[in-house]
Amino acid sequence: MNFINVSTYSPRQCGLASFSKDLRGSLVKDGHKVSIAAISDKDYAYPPEVYCEIKQNTKEDYCQAAYKINNSPQIQMVIIQHEYGIFGGPDGNFVFDFVAHIDKPFLLVTHTVLPHPTAGQRVILQILARQAAAVVCMTGRSARLLNSIYGVSMDKVAIIPHGVPPFERKDREGLKMLYGYTGRKLIATFGLIGPSKGLEIGIKAVERLVDRHPDVLYLIAGKTHPVLLEKEGESYRQSLIEMCADRGLDKHVQFINHFLEVEELGDLLYMTDVYLCPYPNRDQAVSGTLAYAVGCGRAIVSTPFEYALDLLKKHKLGLVVPEASSEAISKYLDQVLSRQTLKKSLEKKASAYGETISWPGVAARYADLAIEVRRSRELGRVVNEKFIGDSLASAAKRQGSWR
Repeated sequence: MNFINVSTYSPRQCGLASFSKDLRGSLVKDGHKVSIAAISDKDYAYPPEVYCEIKQNTKEDYCQAAYKINNSPQIQMVIIQHEYGIFGGPDGNFVFDFVAHIDKPFLLVTHTVLPHPTAGQRVILQILARQAAAVVCMTGRSARLLNSIYGVSMDKVAIIPHGVPPFERKDREGLKMLYGYTGRKLIATFGLIGPSKGLEIGIKAVERLVDRHPDVLYLIAGKTHPVLLEKEGESYRQSLIEMCADRGLDKHVQFINHFLEVEELGDLLYMTDVYLCPYPNRDQAVSGTLAYAVGCGRAIVSTPFEYALDLLKKHKLGLVVPEASSEAISKYLDQVLSRQTLKKSLEKKASAYGETISWPGVAARYADLAIEVRRSRELGRVVNEKFIGDSLASAAKRQGSWR
């Protein structure tokens, strides 16, 4: 099929851009054509696959992009990656200007499904879901929320897990030697840095481990979130660094201050002993970073947010603490670091499950869904045309009898 994906896109550095790049790459390898309608917050040097650009806060761009896509007969299916923050307007309602003018079917991929949305957030997702040919979510919990909170029929919902790159497997001790971490027990968290990531909780948890595990090192990898960076500069990161200094953790917490590309990210995960998700927001429906950790077969300790409960607890792939506190996290981290059998068991389970959510297989499910939608629409058109034809013939027959 010929797709166009509406989303942020590389070289913009964010989770959705990485998601869209990975999805496109796998679909293209499977023989499909995929172009991009890139949502931009500033000027980027986009690659050739970007068909059109939508300035995030320019309302007219959404209409113009829809018209351009409508006038391209090659494009058969639109995919809209939905996250409230990437579209302009209150709660990202500029997306309506695109949906109102697009005349091609679209799949709506929901990255945030809130259990307690504001009125505006609820209406936006309800309208988008109503217009979509199908609605994709990534967990069973999100599917149930779409149905119970947003009124989306379960017949319209497809559950497709978050994909992970097919990382090249590497030896943990060899990587530690390469990066200068020989003899250290590594805990890692990666992603865009900001207050919502619970890094303070993670740092305090590591502080509690130092006496029992003097060789522990917590790696916090990733650049500061661009929105936070624009508003406050590096003040948040600096506050974390000062927090570590005040607590005497300089040798036990290290910051890797840049965006990790796939190869470096794979190295980070494969040399990690425990991957930590200290997120305090229980409503978080999806976490690409957590999916990547599962994909690399890591032992994982996480706070009890929605995605972790659905992915880790449901499938018994990792340890989910009862609450987002440093005490609880420290206790569970200690269990994994102290018990090699537990660590190896968690790694084995995560690795086996990770193979089922590798991008090639996940992308194939998107293609299958799009083909099913297209066939259903064509069947509906045939049935409708037959109904109209039969009705006209019947009307003509009646008219003849009246004469």
